[in-house]
Formats: sequence, structure tokens, C-alpha cells
Amino acid sequence: MRPNKAVLLVALYGATLTEVAAQDECHPSYEGACVPIASDADCAGGSGNGPAYVTGPVRVVGPDVYDLDRDGDGVACE
Repeated sequence: MRPNKAVLLVALYGATLTEVAAQDECHPSYEGACVPIASDADCAGGSGNGPAYVTGPVRVVGPDVYDLDRDGDGVACE
């Protein structure tokens, strides 16, 4: 039996079930703007090809899975 998405997010990122429910469509590694859970996300107005786009600034609070924080300062899409 495979665990559901909420259980995985709680286990991987330490999120509470309430936080997971509130941000069900947003990636838990980012705060300040909703970074969609997608095959790829890029900063709006940048050179990325999506399919999802983010308007920042966005704080990186977990693994930067979409490589949005190019300069590594903890703030993406600035």
C-alpha cells in the first residue's frame, strides 16, 4: 500500500496535516508565494519554459527542487 501525498509531505518536510491541507497545490519547499507542484516551475519573466510559473520573491525553506534560487541566497524569483 502506497502512502498518500499528505503523509509523504509530513514525513519529508515536517509539515503538519493542517499545513498540507492548506497548501495542497503548493510545493512545501517554498513560502511567500504558491509554487505549484508541477513537472517544472520557473520564475515568471525569466528564460524558463514552465509549464508552471512563479511570481516572487519566494523564500526557499526546503530542497530547491525547481532550482529557482540561482544565487543560493534562500530567496527565489527576486
